[in-house]
Amino acid sequence: MPLSLARLAAYAAPGIGFGFITLLVGTYFMKYATDVLGIPAAAMGAILLGSRLWDAVADPVAGYLSDRTRSRFGRRRPWLVAGALPLGIAFVLPWSPPPAFAEGARIAWVAGGMLLLFTALTICRMPHEALGVELSRDYHERNRVFGVKRALFGVGALAVFAALARLGEAAEPRAMVLELTIAAGAVTAALLVLAALAAREPRAHAGRGAVHPLAAARDVLANPHARRLLSVSLLQQIAMGTVTTAAAYHTQYVLGDAGAFPMLIGCFFVASLVSIPVWVRVGRHFEKKPLLVAAMAATGALMACMLAVGPGDRTLLLAIAAAGGFASGALDVFMPSLQADVIDWDELRTGERKEGVYCAAWNLVEKVGMGVAAAVTGLALAASGFVPNQPQGDAALLAMRLLLSLFPLLCFTAGAARFAGFALDRAAHARVRHELDSSQPALEGGQDLRDVPYSPTDFASASRW
Repeated sequence: MPLSLARLAAYAAPGIGFGFITLLVGTYFMKYATDVLGIPAAAMGAILLGSRLWDAVADPVAGYLSDRTRSRFGRRRPWLVAGALPLGIAFVLPWSPPPAFAEGARIAWVAGGMLLLFTALTICRMPHEALGVELSRDYHERNRVFGVKRALFGVGALAVFAALARLGEAAEPRAMVLELTIAAGAVTAALLVLAALAAREPRAHAGRGAVHPLAAARDVLANPHARRLLSVSLLQQIAMGTVTTAAAYHTQYVLGDAGAFPMLIGCFFVASLVSIPVWVRVGRHFEKKPLLVAAMAATGALMACMLAVGPGDRTLLLAIAAAGGFASGALDVFMPSLQADVIDWDELRTGERKEGVYCAAWNLVEKVGMGVAAAVTGLALAASGFVPNQPQGDAALLAMRLLLSLFPLLCFTAGAARFAGFALDRAAHARVRHELDSSQPALEGGQDLRDVPYSPTDFASASRW
């Protein structure tokens, strides 16, 4: 039975806060910390690196603990409620050290605040991601679940542009930031509680997380469908990360119009959001695999058209960005939907429900991909003789154009080719669900599936799919 739109929207609503928090931190915090708080750039670089490294460690831990949680309220919802207030507070802290603090104390405050913020985000986001997988077992309904979730995340991300406009005009940026972070933290906390109250978790999944964390990681790597999907996700993230990182350089030095950068990102985001209901509707009638392959190929081809953008070609640049955003919206819908199908296959193979561990694995790949994209951009610019805030030579201009065009084409083409071998289609998933659902009555009665012996025949049938 399809989820009601009201319940689905209530589940996805925290994405508004997550989108706002993550994008504001990612786009503005470094500049705010150096220019307004007076934190040395080298210290801020170390703080952000340390926070990201801690984040990479915390995600799988939170995912595993969420899978193992036992409570009368389920595995995920207690985490959402417990993390709501800490996240609301933690978002304010790194932006607002006491003005009287000396430089060393400000650095310590910001470092501690960032660690608390990333910890609180992990505590809330990992269980929330995992809960989305559990909301529906239907092959096509999952497209709708993750489409709505992505759309509301995008709404929060778009709100950052309005916030940045206000901050750019603010006479007292510290006061403005304090107001914004308190408001965003409070709204996010309220939406997390709302999601916990509205969502329903399957009783059959209670107590069925992996027993050992290392065994859970091995299960992810032993899942052939997960390995393929993880590698495709990595290529996608490298491509998109390179585009978003290189776009600021391209608009300033190739296009000759630095003001076009936020317009480019805005066109891409808005087109992606507009496309989501279209892709959800199309996904009801077609398999996810060919749609995703086609979307990757189309996005890569459209990005390759950026090679034609020259000085003053703002209209062409924005048109390509909008078309690319529309095509990439399919990735935001079908990729997480397929991840949920892959987790069902793992359940058939192992008898465990490891949504938290799997979501942490995909988050880790996303962060690695963004890191690789930043490294590729930096190395390419350095090798081409880039000099900041100066007219660029032909080699540097060519590097910027290639980073925004042919390099993403290469990544998306490789991803589409890799994904062409994905075998867990609708028919295979239906067979997996049939075998799982046949054991559902026993599970609803409180039996732990880990106590049910799995025969070699069961394992063989799972391996075929």
